[in-house]
Amino acid sequence: MSYRQRRKEAQKIKIQFNVTSILSRQKFIMKLARCLMEFGAPSHRIESQLVAAARILEVDAEFIHLPNLIIVCFGDPETKTSETHFLRCSGRLALGSLHEVHQIYRRVVHDEMSAREATEELVGILESKPIYGLWTRCFIAFWLSALICPLAFGGSLLDMFVAGFGAFVLSALQLTVVTKSTLYANVFEITIGIFISFLARGLSSLHSQIFCYSAISSAGIVGILPGYLILSSSLELASKNILCGSVKMVYALIYTLFLGFGLQIGSDFFLLFDADTRHRLASINAALSRTIIYTGNFAIDDGTLTRPGLPSHGSFTFTDGSVPSPMHMRDGCYRPPEFQWYLQPFPFWSQFIIVPLFSTLSSLGNLQPWREFDLIVMVVISCISFAANKAANHFIFNRSDVVSAIGAFAVGLLGNIYSRMFGGTAFTVMVTGVLFLVPSGLSQAGAITASGNGIDIGSAMIAVTIGITVGLFMSQALVYMFGTRKNAAMFSF
Repeated sequence: MSYRQRRKEAQKIKIQFNVTSILSRQKFIMKLARCLMEFGAPSHRIESQLVAAARILEVDAEFIHLPNLIIVCFGDPETKTSETHFLRCSGRLALGSLHEVHQIYRRVVHDEMSAREATEELVGILESKPIYGLWTRCFIAFWLSALICPLAFGGSLLDMFVAGFGAFVLSALQLTVVTKSTLYANVFEITIGIFISFLARGLSSLHSQIFCYSAISSAGIVGILPGYLILSSSLELASKNILCGSVKMVYALIYTLFLGFGLQIGSDFFLLFDADTRHRLASINAALSRTIIYTGNFAIDDGTLTRPGLPSHGSFTFTDGSVPSPMHMRDGCYRPPEFQWYLQPFPFWSQFIIVPLFSTLSSLGNLQPWREFDLIVMVVISCISFAANKAANHFIFNRSDVVSAIGAFAVGLLGNIYSRMFGGTAFTVMVTGVLFLVPSGLSQAGAITASGNGIDIGSAMIAVTIGITVGLFMSQALVYMFGTRKNAAMFSF
């Protein structure tokens, strides 16, 4: 059979097992749309997933995807009427539930499950509670910030526990107060930025200087950095979905400005009460930014000229604009050699322990069940992502976008190969590795600094996510360039 004949046969797929009513199939499509939005599916793939499901189930439907909204329009060619539904919901990443939804979708598309049974299972997933409780998720957030502090921002053992405490408070407020109070949700980012920055500045102002402000403040807010949101908007724009991509990009930038504003206010608020620290920081900034000018006069004292016409006297001016390097500074932190081991940056070999631990906790924090094999795949891909990023950073300097593209290409290649060869869900096993690239790229770009400048943080995140987008799309094109075509839509970045 030729390729054209096979293509015709593929387009003439008839439902044999799905001999259910049109209403059941329409209900399944609407529940599928709600699940994909509720559990954080890649937004640029949602519309193609629903179009593929409607085509396989022989349902006349059109879809429009907007931020936090999907418009579903079902048509009836016989009666020349249509029925429109507005599905509005906003959720967060839930990798375990998302994997179950994709498996149900795959079974329906491959005619292994009826639409009625699939709808019942999707309703059960929507009504189920998170697999981890409140305090478990706060504990995971504590260790996530604690581990990323020495790994990406040069923090010490003492700094990591302070950053973890800030992340614990952040997670507790996010899961309790923010979900119940709309008023506080509007100022949550600013208030938590003020709290973490105030705490970090207060500890770093101690005369012993054993705490590092930049490491604590940067690691403490990693949990609310809009890295995934900016990545989604970048993927939307790359997929030519201009409306959703531009709206999300602008929102993420404004969100980052709020976060940077909170960091700046927290630091300045503490300095109002500590005049000594304020004057010391001002003198350090003045010393780092000053320009030294040397002026003087010269005159020939012996009255001789080597060349006729040269002046025998005059004046000179020399300008020294070089920036003096502070003593014992490493990654923006004061680390003199006389400090004890628990006040020094972590050695290189500690990355072999911290990276797998952080990858595991990051997956669990995104509600991935710990008893599934996919968790091991996530950790392995995330470790390879970090290794590729680290190796590229040794050869390519001051280009966080190119370095992130290399790491994302490795993640996309492994995730799509795993999905195609072993039947796994590419998106869920790639999420941990992709999210790992955001704080790593920010630390290389030097974005989260003591100044708390939100514009710098936002611009650095855009540079990192653009590199990630290019790497993911290139790896996907390479993997799906060969082999048979997919009948269903791709569930990947």
